[in-house]
Amino acid sequence: MVSTCFYFQVHQPHRLRNYQVFEIGNNHNYFDESKNEQVIRKVIQKCYLPANNLILDLINKHDGHFKVSYSITGTILEQFEKYAPEVIDSFKVLSKTGCVDFLDETYYHSLAFLYSKEEFKKQILLHNKKMQQLFNVSPKIFRNTELIYNNDLAKFISSLGYKGIIAEGAKHILEWRSPNYVYKPKDTDMKLLLKNYQLSDDIAFRFGEASWKEYPLNAPKFAQWVNSINGDGYIVNLFMDYETFGEHQWKDKGIFEFLKSLPNYILANPDNNFITPTEALKIPAVGELDFPYPVSWADIERDVSAWIGNEMQKDALQKLYSLESQIMSSNNYELIKDWRALQTSDHFYYMCTKWFADGDVHKYFNPFDSPYDAFINFMNVLNDIKIRTKEVKESKMASKLLDNVPDQNAFWVCDGKILKNLYDLAKAFKEMSDDTYGYHANLQKNDFACWVGDIIKDKKLVNDILRSRSRQQAAKAVEKRIKELA
Repeated sequence: MVSTCFYFQVHQPHRLRNYQVFEIGNNHNYFDESKNEQVIRKVIQKCYLPANNLILDLINKHDGHFKVSYSITGTILEQFEKYAPEVIDSFKVLSKTGCVDFLDETYYHSLAFLYSKEEFKKQILLHNKKMQQLFNVSPKIFRNTELIYNNDLAKFISSLGYKGIIAEGAKHILEWRSPNYVYKPKDTDMKLLLKNYQLSDDIAFRFGEASWKEYPLNAPKFAQWVNSINGDGYIVNLFMDYETFGEHQWKDKGIFEFLKSLPNYILANPDNNFITPTEALKIPAVGELDFPYPVSWADIERDVSAWIGNEMQKDALQKLYSLESQIMSSNNYELIKDWRALQTSDHFYYMCTKWFADGDVHKYFNPFDSPYDAFINFMNVLNDIKIRTKEVKESKMASKLLDNVPDQNAFWVCDGKILKNLYDLAKAFKEMSDDTYGYHANLQKNDFACWVGDIIKDKKLVNDILRSRSRQQAAKAVEKRIKELA
């Protein structure tokens, strides 16, 4: 018996526009909404809607025996909500069939696990919340960005309560083993599902390649390959981009006809079936696999060099994540959202300088002419993010300086007035008598400056008050400072 497990990645980034250096500090509009809408609407017509309709037809035609699963990023869900809510509706219809599984991943399709476990966890929770909100599901299977996976990731995901995780069936890790079994990640109780990259890539990359020795690929031939797995495993995991259907492999190449007829030939063998990743959890694990270093599903190397392989990528990522504590402490929703949108792995893939066989697919809709252009553009945006972060911090500090102090720290003027903030102090300076002012501010002491320094903690204003030679000058100094802070 062989179970076929289809998993489709559904993702589009928020692409950056051409952001010029002279805009830094002046324009916070980073994303090319026109391009993003253009891409979304194109792929909706070529892939998402026709593919969803076909999947629904196949589920109904085969009485629920055909099943698939999806991992849909938060970035594309936001664009669906903005430009094409009908696509979300079509996924909801699929969800209600009971034959469709949804996976969790990072909301922003980010590399956060490699740089910040805290941010990684937050994005997973954001994605899970979105899945519950839109589809009323809480996935039990996790899929990391670009299938990046190692032992540490598995332990972390297990600690969050997930029951399964998927990864690339990389040959240099498997060695003599087959990807067509269920395994366990090292030192966890989770289940590990491995992509059969040979069969997956036959569909995703080689289907329309006329020079391929197996061209043209048809459903009977592929089903025969699946059947041949009997004796060398129980499950064949076919993991690929959803854009395979209609975008990477165009309709006129016969990709939809291939998908339409494939279940007929696979299910013709009564021992075969289709299952979801969640259902695959029931299959016993045959052993434990050790992934000591990160593996991904990209390129020939199946490593992470596509995103962190050169100095531009490393510099951009290091500077991006170095802002985390400042960004998060800002509590500024728009700033945090923009910073997270910059974490999407596509931005760093556009900076990739290595050569690889399937690069044209992974550089899908790359808006930049060169990796250097992508890097410069990204850093321009990041420099503006830094300025915004500083401004937000200063704004928060200013707001704090203008707030009321606790009652026990109020200033008691000798004429009976009680001051709780700088506004009170400015008004008091205007209204108090010179004798009252002189009681608190003279050659021996300056109670006002001490209060501003020790309680309000505005060092600049302390110096201005100390330099004031009269009550009127002190009043002007406080009023000026209030205007600066406000």
